[in-house]
Amino acid sequence: MTAEPLLAGIDDVRRAATVLRGVAVRTPLLRSEGLSAHAGAPVWLKPEQLQRGGAFKFRGAYTYLASLGERERARGVVTGSSGNHGQAVALAAKMFGVSATIVMPTTVPRAKRAGAERLGARCFYIGTTTAERLAKAEALQQEEGLTFVPPFDDLTIIAGQGTVGLEIVEDLPVVGTVIVQVGGGGLSAGVAIAIKALAPHARIIGVEPEGSPKLTRARAAGEPVTIPANPTGLADGLLAVKIGTRNFAHLERALDEVVTVPDALLPGAMRFLLDRHKLVTEPSGAITVAALQAGLVKATGETVCILSGGNIEWDGLQELLPNA
Repeated sequence: MTAEPLLAGIDDVRRAATVLRGVAVRTPLLRSEGLSAHAGAPVWLKPEQLQRGGAFKFRGAYTYLASLGERERARGVVTGSSGNHGQAVALAAKMFGVSATIVMPTTVPRAKRAGAERLGARCFYIGTTTAERLAKAEALQQEEGLTFVPPFDDLTIIAGQGTVGLEIVEDLPVVGTVIVQVGGGGLSAGVAIAIKALAPHARIIGVEPEGSPKLTRARAAGEPVTIPANPTGLADGLLAVKIGTRNFAHLERALDEVVTVPDALLPGAMRFLLDRHKLVTEPSGAITVAALQAGLVKATGETVCILSGGNIEWDGLQELLPNA
């Protein structure tokens, strides 16, 4: 019988918030009148594209690097990433004055590739799946003595991402529903444990791409399972082929529901956020709004849509939005 993974708690999230104070951006809650009218309840946006590095990932990456000993950091850090985590690790490493090596897929959007390179990271582009890039990152770790920074299946990373949820409750104590992205599970797990600890009345709804339903399948199976890769999915930040083991344990305890969203709904949500809120949002970031707009999630009370990131280049916007 496998022992239950140790869970992070609200004290871990609060410690992460202390580490991030004065370093990470405390992103605001923005009221969306258009979404509120559509949903029949007050709807707020949590725009993590305003975070350093353009996505929520900086929270976990910086928290993790801060937890390392000086010798561990000095060896240099390495990670595998679909893009946003890689940029976050590159930025955090630069702030600590250490080298960063990032392994990303060959399909990584140009904005995410350029972001990591601009921050001085050494970059490798390998395959299209999480398993391929993590295998390369682990090989580099062994060959060069680097320190590995996990993208999501780690308690320190989960606690760092959980500061998104902590801020939501601090700014909106009466929150009734939180809609959060599910990729590997770092953000959703962290947000879920923070919200349930501080606002146990609130519903937490996870959303994932219809073509990459790793949490939906895991819940059906009762454990994380590997699903087929979906390298052409629009929400490139949410295409992990397996939910993290620790993340799944947190989500089973704290997530109320998970829904899947077709890719076809994402450009319209991106266009709405650009037109009505002047927010540039990548497909992964807009999936929560798409779920609400399509009625896949019902707003109950004060509702928050997390916008997880905005790392998309101008050409990508032009390609996706003309007919949205």
